[in-house]
Amino acid sequence: MVNFTCNATMEDLRITGELPIAGSMNFHELGLIICGGCTILAILISAYSIWMHALNYTKPREQRHIIRILLMIPIYAVARFLSFWFYYHSVYFSVISDCYEAFAIASFFALLCHYTSPTLHSQKDYFRAMHPIKPWVLPVNWFAKCCGGQRGIWRTPRSGLTWFNVVWAGIYQYCFVRVAMTITAVVTQYFDVYCEGSNMPWFAHIWVLVINAVAVTIAMYLLIQFYIQLRTDLAEHSPFLKVLAIKLVIFLSFWQTFIISILTSSTFSILNANAYLAFPDLYVGIPSLLICIEMALFAVFHIFAYPHKPYRPGAHHSGGEAAKYPTGDPDDYGPNQGGFLGARALLDALNPWDIVKAFGRGIRWMFVGARRRKQDASYARDVRDA
Repeated sequence: MVNFTCNATMEDLRITGELPIAGSMNFHELGLIICGGCTILAILISAYSIWMHALNYTKPREQRHIIRILLMIPIYAVARFLSFWFYYHSVYFSVISDCYEAFAIASFFALLCHYTSPTLHSQKDYFRAMHPIKPWVLPVNWFAKCCGGQRGIWRTPRSGLTWFNVVWAGIYQYCFVRVAMTITAVVTQYFDVYCEGSNMPWFAHIWVLVINAVAVTIAMYLLIQFYIQLRTDLAEHSPFLKVLAIKLVIFLSFWQTFIISILTSSTFSILNANAYLAFPDLYVGIPSLLICIEMALFAVFHIFAYPHKPYRPGAHHSGGEAAKYPTGDPDDYGPNQGGFLGARALLDALNPWDIVKAFGRGIRWMFVGARRRKQDASYARDVRDA
């Protein structure tokens, strides 16, 4: 008989009786100190980077996205520290912090777009004139070869503007899907039908996991495709360092948690609790501890990946690193855009309305613009059919 009751929840588990591993401290006590220290360090370093951008808020269209990306580090660190401390409620902290991943990916995409041109109208002109359009990277190019080639569903768009709109819609859909799945996870967890430790189809966990996995795979694939297409044009902005700073955070936070959950599952039982390490510390504590340590390191990395010095007032006239950013941008208004102590800059970065509008634009293009795409002037050009 099928059991529809969740027996794989952390809410009723408590750590008791762990033997000491360092003096009089057990693993949970020692890990809590390390997690707390690394979290404080990550917050301080990230706060410095964010504040310096806020104080030198000379290019709001770019820097609002940089601040959002920098916020990913303290959000992840705090969430994992709370997960380690309140392990029996870790599912809430995990799904809420992971939700921010979607906004970081969207912000990075928007940042690259603003590196090409400062406004959406000029970005459309830029991509309308883009040629040649590189073929889709693996595995979509394989699908194209075996499923209709240049006339199949996996073809490369012959218009740069259509290509841009496909990438746009595919990246911003993740923001909506992730928020929807986060709300679903929180609600179903409250009603005891989420069941994080089970992959049975009558619990919500497996469905949330699969839907999120599909959405993030599409978004990350298109983001990488966007980077590959534009990496030469954006070389002066060090895009590889920037994309690496985001991908490593997402990659490590996901795969560490995933691998440990597999190793501790009842199916494999490779890692098992013992007198020194209780199951909550094994299942939640170790990945949370690793992420807290890594966030402190990534906070330092982000200083170099997203420096504030090129945005200092007058920096674009001084050459060197600041010369990466050309003069004449219409949003380069001077040093006072951040407001008192950068407060206006922080409020601007925390306002998600531009992301909401971007998602709406993507949806509208999917259902309306895609059918009218060949009316655009870019299709009149004699370019390679894709």
